[in-house]
Amino acid sequence: MEIINGGVNSPIGFETGGTEAGIKYQNRKDMAIIYSQKPCVAAATFTSNVVKAAPVKWDREMIDNSPFVQAVIVNTGIANAGTGVEGYEACRQTASEAAKILGIPENSVLVGSTGVIGPQLPLDRIKAGIAKLAGIKSTDRQSGTDASRAIMTTDTVNKEFAVQLTIGGRTVTIGAMSKGSGMIHPNMCTMLSYVCTDAVISKETLTKLVKEDVVDTYNMISVDGDTSTNDTFIVMANGMAENPEICEGTADYEAFREALHFVNETQAKRLAGDGEGANALIECVVVNAGTKADARTLAKSVICSSLTKAAVFGHDANWGRILCALGYSGAQFDPEHMELFYEGKKNGRILIYKDGAGTDYSEEEASAILSEDEVRIIADMKMGTQTATAWGCDLTFDYVKINADYRS
Repeated sequence: MEIINGGVNSPIGFETGGTEAGIKYQNRKDMAIIYSQKPCVAAATFTSNVVKAAPVKWDREMIDNSPFVQAVIVNTGIANAGTGVEGYEACRQTASEAAKILGIPENSVLVGSTGVIGPQLPLDRIKAGIAKLAGIKSTDRQSGTDASRAIMTTDTVNKEFAVQLTIGGRTVTIGAMSKGSGMIHPNMCTMLSYVCTDAVISKETLTKLVKEDVVDTYNMISVDGDTSTNDTFIVMANGMAENPEICEGTADYEAFREALHFVNETQAKRLAGDGEGANALIECVVVNAGTKADARTLAKSVICSSLTKAAVFGHDANWGRILCALGYSGAQFDPEHMELFYEGKKNGRILIYKDGAGTDYSEEEASAILSEDEVRIIADMKMGTQTATAWGCDLTFDYVKINADYRS
């Protein structure tokens, strides 16, 4: 597997674009398209929030019932959530307009929205945006970047990534674009994340891979504990690499699984690290837990702890907050027989807690680690052999400022 300079349209046959439609923002791209020159098999996961945005309902129906998908239309600024029957009709009209312009079936068009909950979509601007996108979509590198920028809301950077691997003597590419900065606490996947590949793979096999992989990637991140109404993760495969079909139980399957996981983990970490107002990515690694489920529960409890997040922001080595978060996670362990560490790329690793008490660590060394832009917390539970990793970010004053002004 090789990381390449690319994004969601790096696989063969995928065209993308981003444009200004004036849906909410002015003088910035706020609509994007992903279009495949050939029909795709698709797999997806969606928000577990009981309040589901209209695009989630539309996409879930299309993924479950359509023989193939071929395009995705995404807007920012307005989430099309809490919009009732009218919101769902807006999805249908968006898909219908895209289908007419692109010359593909209506049920092969997926839609995505992100932004403020409540307002209805301005369909005249949406339809005009679709026409513009259809005219500019391209396979070139810049169009992929334009699409990734067009789906941003409070994100500070666009998030795109691509890798290549060889399967059956053919080069297979996986490319991604994602957005998310606030209202991030997925219980299925992530905010908006789109992955495209030119691999030959069945819908059943792709679905299995997607549903298994989100458990240890997008489901292991949190910024603020809020699960969005619009969370959507979609993978599309058009088969244009012409590799031998990827089948479970083969070396090709394992290679593709590892590559897809690497893409998803990379994007998940970028989402966590770009949390609203964040200065630092927090990674919690739990090792030697009794079960995999306990390891995941413990790791996510730490990165979800507001007190731990605030301590990292203040560069305060208050390990009691970490211990407390582990303790209320619901997983069983012996606090008298475990260890906690801080680790940074620049300042190394220090032991801060061991077998029921804090160690004689240097506050200066600990503060230096907590001042880095990536902070790792390691919890050795000494209960078994299972490991899990979760990602979050520090909690800063700017998080409150951003969300206090979000609608203005």
